[in-house]
Amino acid sequence: MGSRFGLSVALTTPFDAAGRIAVPLMTEHAKACLDAGCSSVTLFGTTGEGASVGTAERQAVIDAMLAAGISADQLVAGVLVDAAEDAAEQCRQALQRGARNILLAPPSYFKNVGDDGLFGWFGAVFAALGPLARGMLLYNISGMANFAAGELRAMIESRRDDSRVESFVLELLRHPVIPAVKAMVARQTGDERWLTVRPPLVPVALQERQQLGAAYDRLFATQAA
Repeated sequence: MGSRFGLSVALTTPFDAAGRIAVPLMTEHAKACLDAGCSSVTLFGTTGEGASVGTAERQAVIDAMLAAGISADQLVAGVLVDAAEDAAEQCRQALQRGARNILLAPPSYFKNVGDDGLFGWFGAVFAALGPLARGMLLYNISGMANFAAGELRAMIESRRDDSRVESFVLELLRHPVIPAVKAMVARQTGDERWLTVRPPLVPVALQERQQLGAAYDRLFATQAA
């Protein structure tokens, strides 16, 4: 019997003013999420702008995480590419470094594909990986764990819904989700470097950030009182 999966944060990816990954800031945030109650960090998912992160960058981030003392069994690598060859290469890169799991998303460019086509695509990825193929996860996201890990972990442990979390998810969905999550991390940490996203995304406007912050305070302060 494997260990309980727990809560994996869909880690957001910080960029500097030149659009490069701010690797030290990213490793610091990963450690903070683990300290806040997450069981693992998922790198390069949708929330992490994984479709905009190149293969060489991915390797550098994974290596930096390991060098920073984060264990390989605390790392999940998201793979969001359309070519089966590229998907297999990114999976291989993470698995060879001991990553706990792969969060493998289906190809997103092709619309209205049937089950047989998807089966063929996943089969091609697994065939290319051969004996390395293991720990594949169905696609899911826990983006709120970037700034509300304690509340999400409590939901997992109690097996009860939290209306505050559910309401704030709806609030996030009123905005472009990836920049909105980054806005909340920037608000929580006081570090505006988190507001930077990589094109084609753009940061949320100040008014939207203020709306998100007010909604968060209203929901969590009210029900915590």
